[in-house]
Amino acid sequence: MRIAVLKERAPGETRVAATPETVKKFVGLGASVAVEAGAGEAASIADADYAAAGASVAAGDAVKDADIVLAVQGPEPAVLAGAKPGAWIVAGLDPFGQRERVDAYASAGFEALAMEFMPRITRAQSMDILSSQSNLSGYKAVVDAAGTYGRAFPMMMTAAGTISAARCFVMGVGVAGLQAIATARRLGAQVSATDVRSATREQIQSLGAKPIFVESVAGIEGEGSGGYATEMSEEYQKAQAELVSSHIAKQDIVITTALIPGRAAPRLITDAQIATMKPGSVIFDLAVAQGGNVEGSKPDEIVVKHGVKIMGYSNTPAHLAADASALFSRNLFNFLSAFWDKEQGKPVLDEEIGDAIRLTQGGKVVNPRLLG
Repeated sequence: MRIAVLKERAPGETRVAATPETVKKFVGLGASVAVEAGAGEAASIADADYAAAGASVAAGDAVKDADIVLAVQGPEPAVLAGAKPGAWIVAGLDPFGQRERVDAYASAGFEALAMEFMPRITRAQSMDILSSQSNLSGYKAVVDAAGTYGRAFPMMMTAAGTISAARCFVMGVGVAGLQAIATARRLGAQVSATDVRSATREQIQSLGAKPIFVESVAGIEGEGSGGYATEMSEEYQKAQAELVSSHIAKQDIVITTALIPGRAAPRLITDAQIATMKPGSVIFDLAVAQGGNVEGSKPDEIVVKHGVKIMGYSNTPAHLAADASALFSRNLFNFLSAFWDKEQGKPVLDEEIGDAIRLTQGGKVVNPRLLG
C-alpha cells in the first residue's frame, strides 16, 4: 500500500495533508509513504523531518504507483499521472464548486473521496476536516479583527481613566462561531451572538455570551441535517434583519460565519446596516470566499465602507499553516486508520461513511448529492 502526499498547488494554500507525526503512524500500519519534495515547507516542515519519520521524499514522481493520494485541496487530474488505476484521492474536493474536476477524476478511473462530505456522526468526529479547520478559522477571525480594530478589547481601569470593553457580535454559532465567541471572551470583549438555530442559545450562554434571538416568529428552528443551518422563511429573515439592524449599530466587532453546504453564503449584513455602525468598527466575513455574508466584502482585501473596515480571507486556515496542517492530517489518518484491514493491508470502507464521501467509482460519478 503506497500513500502519496502532494505539495499543494492552489494559490495561497500553505497547508499540507500529512505531517511527520501521521507519516510515522501510516508506516506503523505497514504502508509506504512518498512525500513530494517541499510539500511541508509553507507549514514549517522540512523534507528531512518527513524522511526521519520513514517517508521517501520524491522530487516529482511522488504519485507514481500510489494507491492513495492525500491532499488538502483537490489536485488537478494531470498531477495524478502515474497513480494506480482506481487510486483513492482523499482531500477536500469542493464537489459543488469543482464539478468539472470531479468528472475528470471519474474519467481517469480514480475513486475520489471528499472529506468535507464526512457525515456528522459521533464516530466520524475525529475525521471531520470542516470542524477542525473551522475551529481555527473562528479563532483567527477574532485575532485578526482585533489587530485591525486598533483599540483594546478588554476593559482597562487606569489612573488616566477607564477604557470600555469592545463589543463583539458573532453571527452564526457553528464550530467557527463558538470558537470566535470563546476567543473574543478570552480577549475581554463583551460578546453577543445569534443563529437561526434556536438550539444554540444554551451554547452561547455556556460560553458567557449574550444570545440575540428573534422572539416574534414562532416555530422556527433552522436546524438542517447534520447540524447545519437551513434557509429560513421570508418572515423569519425579515424579523432577523430588524433585530440585527438594531443590535449591530452598537457593535465594535462583528464576525459572520454563516454557510449552507452547496449554496452561496446567505447575506447577513447589508450596506445600509454597515452605515449604522461606528467609524472604526471591523467586520470579519468568514464566508467571503463563498460569496460573503456581508455586502461589499472581498476576499483578502480590507474594504472600507462608511468608515467600517470589512475583511475576510479566501482561505482562513491557511493563515495558521502549522496547526491547520496538524489537525487536517490527523483527520485523514483517523479516517484511513479506522478502516484499515490488517489482513488486506489497506483500508476497506463501510457503507455509512464510504457512500457518504465517495464521489466517483468505476469511471462514474456515484454520489447522490451530485446526481440529484
